[in-house]
Amino acid sequence: MALEMREQCERCEVAVLVADGPARICSYECSYCVPCADEMRNVCPNCGGELVPRPRRVAG
Repeated sequence: MALEMREQCERCEVAVLVADGPARICSYECSYCVPCADEMRNVCPNCGGELVPRPRRVAG
């Protein structure tokens, strides 16, 4: 089962999250840009889970 690679930060809704770029994700696949995740102290506001670096997906 592959992760859903969301393309936009769920908090600021401005930052574009490219598949091979930096982003943060929780275990429920909520996705945020790094600046927003830093501001939230790496805690997901939806579930309270830890935000960790999202694996990068290389087109292939």
